[in-house]
Amino acid sequence: MDFPLPRFTAAAVQAAPVYLDPDATVDKAVALVREAARNGAALVVLPEAFVPGYPYWNWTMNPIQGSPWFERLYRASIDVPGPQVDALRAVARECAVVLVVGVNERGAQSLGVLYNTLLIIGADGELLSAHRKLVPTWAEKLTWTGGDGSTLRVHRTAVGPLGALACGENTNTLARFTLLAQGELVHCASYIALPVAPEDYDMADAIAVRTAAHCFEGKLFSVVACSTISPEIVDAVAGEDEQVREQLARKRSALSGIFGPDGRPVTEPLVDEEGIVYGEIDLNRCVQPKQMHDIIGHYNRFDVFRLLVDDRPRQPVSFTTDRTAPVDEEEA
Repeated sequence: MDFPLPRFTAAAVQAAPVYLDPDATVDKAVALVREAARNGAALVVLPEAFVPGYPYWNWTMNPIQGSPWFERLYRASIDVPGPQVDALRAVARECAVVLVVGVNERGAQSLGVLYNTLLIIGADGELLSAHRKLVPTWAEKLTWTGGDGSTLRVHRTAVGPLGALACGENTNTLARFTLLAQGELVHCASYIALPVAPEDYDMADAIAVRTAAHCFEGKLFSVVACSTISPEIVDAVAGEDEQVREQLARKRSALSGIFGPDGRPVTEPLVDEEGIVYGEIDLNRCVQPKQMHDIIGHYNRFDVFRLLVDDRPRQPVSFTTDRTAPVDEEEA
C-alpha cells in the first residue's frame, strides 16, 4: 500500500427521491453530486434504494393491498447497465468523484425479480460494482430478491480501499468481516429512513451504533447516507389514512454522517432533515489503532477460526454445453 495514505473530503447525502420517478431522481442525484463536488468532496455517498425509492407499502399495507405497488416499482426500476446508470457514471467522471448510490435493479431473467443494489462508480466513471443486498430485511422480502457473494468485494479507488453494504447488511458480522479481510479502509453504508419500525426502535440510534461498531472493530472510516421521507412519499403511500401519515412522520428515522476509526463521528451527523454532511477523512489515522486491535491480522486466531465465502455468481440455470458456440449443421 502506498504511503502517505489518501486524505480527502467525503460527502454523505441525506435526501428523498422523486418518488417512483427514476429519471427525475437521477437528475436530483446528479445535482447533489455536483453540489458536493463544488464543496470539495472526492467521495459522495447517496442513500439505499434512492432510485426510485423504497417500498414503504410493505410495512403499511397487507400483501394483497401492496401487490399493485410492486408492479409500479418494477416499472419504475432501472436496468444495470442502462441509461440511468450511464448518467450517474457521467457525473462521477465529470466531477472526478467516487460515487456510491442505491438503486432498484430489475433482474434480467424474470419480471418478478428486483434487487436492492448499490452502484459503486470510480472517479473515472467506471462502474466498479453493482452490489445486490444479500438478504432483504423483514418486510422487504415481499419486494426484493437476495443477491450473492460475487460482489462482496473491496475496490481500490482514488480514495482508498472501499467497500459498501446496504442497511441491515451492516448488522451482518460475517459480511462486514469479509470486507475488512480484503483491506477495507473506507466503508460506505447506505440506509433508508425507517419510521415504520417498532415503537421502541430508534433508527437514528441504530444506524449510529452499527456504524460505530464497524469503525471501531475495523479501525476505519465509514460514510453513512440515509434517505428522508418527503411529503410526496407520505401522500403516495398513506393517502387519507391518518394513522399511516402519522407513522411516516415519526422523528429520528434517519441519520447520515462520517465516522472515524475510534467509532466517533468526525462531524455532527444529520438527523431527519435533507442535506449533505461533509467530513475530512485521513486514512493515516487507521494505522496506530491497529496495533491494539487488528482483527484481520495479529488480533485474530486463524488457526481457530476460518471464514469461507462463496463468491460465485448465482444463475437460475446452468448448461453443460457452451451455448455461445456455433451450431454444427450436421448435428442440428
